[in-house]
Amino acid sequence: MGCIDFLSILILFEYSFKGSSWLRFSASCKLDHSTMLKQILAKLPRKLSKSNLVDSAGSNTSSSNTTDVSNGFQFTNSCNVISSRLNVVKRMSSSIFPASITTGVEMIEPHIPFNDVSNSDKQNLFVSKLNLCCSIYDFSDPDKHTSEKDLKRRILMELVDFLASDSAKFSESTISAMCKMCANNLFRDFPPKYPSHYSRGESEDEEPSFDPAWSHLQLVYDILLRFLNYGSLDAKVAKKYLNHSFILRLLNLFESEDPRERDCLKSILHRVYGKFMVHRPFIRMAVSNIILRFVFETERHNGIAELLEIFGSVISGFALPLKKEHKMFLFRALIPLHKPKSLGIYHHQLTYCVVQFIEKEPKLVGNVIQGLLRYWPVTSSQKELMFLSELEELLEMINMEEFEKIMVPLFRRIGCCLSSYHFQVAERAHFLCNNEHILYLIMHNRQVIMPLIFSALEQNTQKHWNQAVLNLTQNVRKTFSEMDQELVLECKGKFEEENSMSSLIAERRRLTWERLENAAGPLPNISGPLEAATWVAAC
Repeated sequence: MGCIDFLSILILFEYSFKGSSWLRFSASCKLDHSTMLKQILAKLPRKLSKSNLVDSAGSNTSSSNTTDVSNGFQFTNSCNVISSRLNVVKRMSSSIFPASITTGVEMIEPHIPFNDVSNSDKQNLFVSKLNLCCSIYDFSDPDKHTSEKDLKRRILMELVDFLASDSAKFSESTISAMCKMCANNLFRDFPPKYPSHYSRGESEDEEPSFDPAWSHLQLVYDILLRFLNYGSLDAKVAKKYLNHSFILRLLNLFESEDPRERDCLKSILHRVYGKFMVHRPFIRMAVSNIILRFVFETERHNGIAELLEIFGSVISGFALPLKKEHKMFLFRALIPLHKPKSLGIYHHQLTYCVVQFIEKEPKLVGNVIQGLLRYWPVTSSQKELMFLSELEELLEMINMEEFEKIMVPLFRRIGCCLSSYHFQVAERAHFLCNNEHILYLIMHNRQVIMPLIFSALEQNTQKHWNQAVLNLTQNVRKTFSEMDQELVLECKGKFEEENSMSSLIAERRRLTWERLENAAGPLPNISGPLEAATWVAAC
C-alpha cells in the first residue's frame, strides 16, 4: 500500500497543478485497486527514453495478463513497473520547480551523446551539457583533475559539433545557459603587470605568453562565435544576457597576453557589434575609454592593435555625414594614440582607421595633420619615420584649400626632417618631397613653401655626412630649379645673407664674452685646502 499512497500523492500533485478540484481526486480514491492502477498508468507520460521503453512494454504485457488485482504476485509486479516510471516523473518535476537557470527545461544526463536522444530532447541535452561545462579547473598543474578536464573537453567538442550541425534552437533559457557557461570560462583576472624598462612590443626578443588553459578556452570561444553567428538567434532576447556588463568584461579580456585569445576576441567583438545595434554606442564609448586610459595613464595594453583592427571596418560603415560622436572619437581617441612609445605595435591599424575617416569626410584632413604635428616625436627617430609615412598618405588625399591652411607649420617640420642627422629620417623626408601629388601642391604654393625648406637643403649640401642624403638633396634642388629658377636664386641669396648675419652675431657674442672675462679679472690663486674651504664658503 505504500507504493499506492505515494502514487496517490503524485496524482494529487498533478491534478492540483492542472487546476482540477479536490472532489475529482476524492472520487478516484473510492475506486477499486484495478481501476486505480489503470488511471495511474494512463496519467503517467507515455514519451519515454529508450531505457524506459522496455519497462513500459513489460508493464503493458503484465497489465493485460492480470485479471485479479488481489493476486499478490501480480500486484507486486505492477508496483515494480510503476516504480520504474518514477524516474520519468522525477524528471518532470524539474520543469515545475527548476533548480538552475534552465527554467522550464527538462534536465537530461549531460554525458549522453546527442545521437542517442530524440530530436525533441536534444535542446534539453544541450542545456545540460552547457551547465556541466560551467565547472572550472586549474591548468597550472597538468596532473590535477585530468579525468574531469578530459571529460569537459569532450563535452565542449560535442557542443561545437552540435552548433555546426544547425540543429540548435535558442530559447531564452538556452541563451541564459550559454552566456553563463561562457562567462564562467572566459571572464577571469589576469596576473598583475610589473613595470619594466621596456613596454610591450619595444623589445623584439620578447616572446608572447600562452595560456595553459587554451585547450578549453579555444573551444569556448568557438562555441560563443558560432552562437553569435546563428541565424535563428533572436537579438532582442539575447541582448538581455549579452548586456553592458558582459561586453565590458569581454573588452577586459583584450588585456590577455596570449595573441591567440586576442585574435578570437577580435572576431567575437566584431560580431557582437554587428548583431546588436543597441549596444554599438556603448561599445564605442567603452573602447574610447580604454584608449584614453592607455594613452594618458598606463601606456600598457596588449590589445590596442586588435581593437583598432575592429574599428577599421566599423569606421568604413559609418553613415554620411559623420556624427559629432564619430568625429570626437577621431580627435579624442585616435589622434592621441600617436603619443605612446609603443606606437610601432599598432601604427599600421591606426593609420588605416585615420585614412578611413578622411575618405568619409576629406575636410577633416587639415585638423588631423595639425594633430600629428602636435604629437610629433622629437627624440624617437623610429616614430618620426612612422609619422612621415602616415603624413604622406594624408597629403595624397588633401585638396588645395585644406593644404593652404596647414602648409606653413607642416613644411617647417618637414624642413627639420630634411636636415636630420638620422639618415633614414632625412631620406624619408626627401622621398615625401618627391611624391607627385605633393610636388604639385608645392609648385602651386612655391612662394611660401620654398623659403621654408631651402635652407635645410643648402645645409645638407654643405655638411651632411651621408652620401645618399646628399644625392637626394641634389635631386630636389634640381627639381626646384626647373620649377622656378628665379625663386631658387632669390632663396639662395637670402640664405647667404642669413649666414653672414649669423656669423656676425656669433662674432659679437664672442667679443662680449671676452670683455666679460677681462672685466672679471683672473681667478684667485688657491694654494691650500684651508683657503679652498674659505673660498667655497664665501661663494
